[in-house]
Amino acid sequence: MGTAIVLLIVACAVGLAIRSMVKDKKAGKSLQCGGDCSRCGGGCHG
Repeated sequence: MGTAIVLLIVACAVGLAIRSMVKDKKAGKSLQCGGDCSRCGGGCHG
């Protein structure tokens, strides 16, 4: 039972992280540029 609870918590954390990355991508942010695509010369938009 404990394993299932831990698995559920980890799955929720991963889901929230993916949701955050998708939201940032739609807002024009990128992990490669640290969130500031003006500094990477347009390499963020692929």
